[in-house]
Amino acid sequence: MISIESVVEGFVLLADGRKILAHSRRSPCIEIGTAENLVKRGKFSYRLRSRKVARTPLRSFKIVESSGEFAVIDFDGKLAMAVRQMEGHVRISFSRYDSSINHFRMRLVAWPDEWIFGCGERCSRLDRKGRRVALWAQDRGIGRGPGLRFLRALAGLSRDSGGDREASSFPAPAFVSTKDYWCAIDTGGAYASLEFRRACTIAEAWAVPREIAIGAAGDAPRTVSAMGSYLGYPPASPDWIFEGAWLEARGGDDETVRRVEAALEAGVKIAALWSRDWHGSSHPGLGPRPMRQFGWDPSLYAELPGKLSSLRSRGMHFVGHATPLLDPAGDAYKEASARGYCVKDPLGADYLLSLRGVSSAMIDLSSREAFAWAKGLLRAGLLDAGMSGILSDSCEYLPADALLATGEAASIAHNRWPLLWARACREAIDDAGLSKSAVILVDSGSPGSRRYVNAFWSGEQLATFSKYDGLPGSVPAAISFGLSGGGLWHSEAGGSVSFAWARRSPECLARWIEMSAFSPILRIGDGLRPEAAAQVWSDPAALELLARMSGIYAALKPYHVAAAAELAEGGLPPIRHPWIHYEADPQARRIAFQYLYGRDLMVAPVLEPSSPLTELYLPQDEWVHLWTSRIFRGGSVSIESPVGYPAVFYRASSPFASLFDALRRTSRRI
Repeated sequence: MISIESVVEGFVLLADGRKILAHSRRSPCIEIGTAENLVKRGKFSYRLRSRKVARTPLRSFKIVESSGEFAVIDFDGKLAMAVRQMEGHVRISFSRYDSSINHFRMRLVAWPDEWIFGCGERCSRLDRKGRRVALWAQDRGIGRGPGLRFLRALAGLSRDSGGDREASSFPAPAFVSTKDYWCAIDTGGAYASLEFRRACTIAEAWAVPREIAIGAAGDAPRTVSAMGSYLGYPPASPDWIFEGAWLEARGGDDETVRRVEAALEAGVKIAALWSRDWHGSSHPGLGPRPMRQFGWDPSLYAELPGKLSSLRSRGMHFVGHATPLLDPAGDAYKEASARGYCVKDPLGADYLLSLRGVSSAMIDLSSREAFAWAKGLLRAGLLDAGMSGILSDSCEYLPADALLATGEAASIAHNRWPLLWARACREAIDDAGLSKSAVILVDSGSPGSRRYVNAFWSGEQLATFSKYDGLPGSVPAAISFGLSGGGLWHSEAGGSVSFAWARRSPECLARWIEMSAFSPILRIGDGLRPEAAAQVWSDPAALELLARMSGIYAALKPYHVAAAAELAEGGLPPIRHPWIHYEADPQARRIAFQYLYGRDLMVAPVLEPSSPLTELYLPQDEWVHLWTSRIFRGGSVSIESPVGYPAVFYRASSPFASLFDALRRTSRRI
C-alpha cells in the first residue's frame, strides 16, 4: 500500500511501510536542469550549463491525489510525479515537464549499513556502497588495474582506448540491496549514474527517466527473483548447448576437420563449433572483426551448408560470429553505403570508426529499412546456411556524436544499441523458424537485452591471472551480472587477449577450462593472437584436460537445464552470489571470488598461478567435496586443488546429490 506521511516542510513516501522517498524544502528529492553534451570524435562527457541554466531543486510540492494504490505529487508546477503500486512493487513516472529538460537527479532513501550489488557486469569490487557508478556501455579495454596501465602503451593503444576496470559493456541501472529491496531505472538509454551514499542513493540521468521501479521482498531470493520478473525473462535455450564444449573453428575446412577429429579422438564432448572467420574477415590483432560479407567465404569454407548438415548429424552445431560493424573494403559495406544504411558522422558522411587500428562502419539500426536489411542478411548468411546461432560483440561502439536516421541523439541511443542488435538477431531467428533451436550470444547489452538473448559472455579478457583483466576478474563480473537482471553468462575459456609479453600459459588455460565446466557454457577459443597463447591443439595435456572437463560438463546437463529453468521461470541467475541463499551469514556477503552455480554447487576457481591449495569460505550448511566426498559444515576451508580437480562442493541435501556423487565415481581421471 502507498502512503504519504507529512513531515516539517515535506513528506515521506512509503510503500507497504518501507520508506522510498523523503522530501523537504531543505533537502528536495528531485532536481532538474539542462545539460550540455560535449563530444569529441565519438568520445563523450557531460557538463551542466550552470552559468546559463542552473540545476533547479524542486522544493515546493502539492499532493494532487493519494490512495492506497496510486498517488500524484506536483513539484513547483514544473514536474508531476505519479506513483503506482502493482505486482509487489512501485512504479514512479514523470510528466508535465518542459521538453528542454534533459538533466534529472533524484534522491532515494538508503541505509548506512546496507551492501549494494549489481549495476551491470563489473570486474571490480562487488559492493557498490560508497561508490559512484557510471552507466555507459563501453569496452573495458586492456590494462584495467593501476599496475597494468602500461599494457596499453606496450600494445600501441591510445590512452582513451579503454583499460578501465569500472567500465562495463553491460551497464545496468539496476541493483539489489542487502536490505532486501531492488531498484531498476529506465532512462531510455540516456547516460546515467548511481551514487550510493550513506543515507541516500542519488540517481542521475541526462534525460527524465521513463520509469523508476522499486520493490521489496522478505528475503534475498525473492528480492532477486522479483527484479528479474520486472525486467523480463529470457527465451528458452535449446538443450544442445549443454551437451559439451564449444570449440573454435578457424582457418578453413581442413583445419576445422583436423580439430574436430583430434578432439573426438581425445574424448572431448563437443556440443558446437563457433567461428570468427567464416565470412572471411582477416583483420589480425586486437581490433573488432567487422563483417566483410554476410555469407561464407568459399576460399576458406567451401560448400559450407552441406558440411554443417554433416556436423549436425554427428550431434555438433555451428555458430557464426556477426556484428553491426562493416569492413569498408567489403561487399556488405558497399551495399549498405549505397542504400544509406550506415551511421553518419557530423558532416553527413559514413562514420568510419578506428577501433584499435581497425577501420569500421556501422549499420544504422535506428532506420527501419537498415534494420530489416540487417535481419535479412543475418538470416540468409547464417541461419539459412545451416548455422544454429549467432555470436556477437562490438555493439557498444556507437559514437556519441553520430547522426542517426531517426534524428535521435546518438548519446541517447548509445546504451540501447546492443539491445537493437540483439532484437535484430532474435527476429532473424524467429523469421527462419528457429526460435526453439538456435541461440544468440552477445557480450554487451542492458537488462532489456535478455528478452532476446540466450546467453551473454564476458567479452575480451586478458589471458592471464591478472586480477582485473584476466581470469580472476571473471568471477565478480559473473556475480554482478547476475544481480543486475542478466541471464546465462560465461567467459571464453582461456581468455581472448594475449601478447608476446603476456602469454596465455598452459596453467591459466587449464584453470579457465576448469571454471568454465561449472558454468552455463563451456566455450573455448584460440584468442585474438593465437601465436601468443597456449593452445589445446598443441598440448596433449591440455587436450586431455579438456576431455575430462567437457565430460564433466556434459554429465551435468540435467543440472544446467534446471539452473536455466530457474532463470526463465523465476528470474534467479545461474551464477549467484552466495549471499542470495545465505544472507543470515554476515561472512557470505563478503565473498567475491567464489560463486554458487545454481542453488547447490559452490565453486571456488583457482585464480592464482602455482596454487595447489584453494582457500574458500563455506556458509553454514552441510557441504560435500565433489572429488573426495568429504563433508564440511561451514567456515573457512583449505582444500587441495590439483589441475583437473577445482574446489567444488555440493549441498548434501541437494536433489541432484546422486548426480554429483556419480560424477565423482565415473568422471575421467588425469
